[in-house]
Amino acid sequence: MTASFHERIRAELADIGAQGLTKPERVITSRQGPVIQVGGRDVLNFCANNYLGLAGDERVTRAGIEAQQTWGAGTASVRFICGTLEIHKALERAVADYLGFEDTILFAAAFDANGGIFEPLFGAEDAIVSDSLNHASIIDGVRLCKAGRYRFANSDMDDLETQLKQARADGAREIVIATDGVFSMDGYIAKLKDIRALADRYGALIMVDDCHATGFLGPQGRGSYAHHGVEIDFLTGTFGKALGGAMGGFICATSEVVALLKQRARPYLFSNALAPAICGSSLEAIRIAGGDEGDVLRQQLFANAVRYRGAMTEAGFTLLPGEHPIIPVMLGDAKLAQDFAARALELGVYVIGFSFPVVPRGQARIRTQMSAAHTFEQIDHAVAAFTTAGRELGVI
Repeated sequence: MTASFHERIRAELADIGAQGLTKPERVITSRQGPVIQVGGRDVLNFCANNYLGLAGDERVTRAGIEAQQTWGAGTASVRFICGTLEIHKALERAVADYLGFEDTILFAAAFDANGGIFEPLFGAEDAIVSDSLNHASIIDGVRLCKAGRYRFANSDMDDLETQLKQARADGAREIVIATDGVFSMDGYIAKLKDIRALADRYGALIMVDDCHATGFLGPQGRGSYAHHGVEIDFLTGTFGKALGGAMGGFICATSEVVALLKQRARPYLFSNALAPAICGSSLEAIRIAGGDEGDVLRQQLFANAVRYRGAMTEAGFTLLPGEHPIIPVMLGDAKLAQDFAARALELGVYVIGFSFPVVPRGQARIRTQMSAAHTFEQIDHAVAAFTTAGRELGVI
């Protein structure tokens, strides 16, 4: 490599650091849970997507170990060659049955699910109308597709209708509305009832990314569409959050759509099959989430969110409104967010500052996330630590 190349890379890294936008990696030396080990000590963890507390659950862990003992480390191949195991088919069936769809296709990552859904199903004659706050994986998936692109302001139904009218006026064959079920940086739940009404009016399909909803939002934790009581056409999700906390993604749809995706979706065709250990853990997590215990966990999760939100508001912090267990603490300045996260860690609470490009400039924040595994005592301790850091740094 040339010296000029490395000079440019160093300059770019220095600029990121000068703006307070460096995203440090803090090494965790324990299993995921409400308490983790960082830097040789136990700290409270308030920034994981571990909504149901299953990522460190012994049953989920053991199911993954048993699956690996049975099926080995992996298939050493993609699914259509020699990479489909019985456990893959069992997981696809379990996801479809749990979420109420005809069929499911698995991916090595949820990012791949969103990257693989659009291009096989929609062409230049079609249109994708996408929410402006959609996850980066949806944005990249849309870019890989030749369909016409339309964007509407976040959860703005008037703007959505404007874009639907334009897509119809432009002669679109099929229109698909693409949205996060829950917007991960804000905790906002998509207005799927209103979206459903507009989709019916303009003959559009609906695609929902429910990564931050599956397992805990709506009846039986079936997600944002169940929370609103509406039907959708395509659902993408993950095993990396509430459903075990490992990795891997999926698309739920009709059997015909899944059949076509298995023939054409490039991330599926050209990536190794999901590891058996992940399949085993995910199957156990779905069993827990879909049963009576899941209801108890969901009740605790939302009780934790109410307690935390109320205490933080009383302490004087600026929170984004909502009901979701994602509760952003707004700070504005990127460096302030980094300093706040560092001080919180010193006080025994592990959180991360989010800044550009993850969120817009000037909207840096600490994205706190509740887990069903948190106790009220742990929540109160976190609020006390935040209050100390907030006063020291002039936030409150």
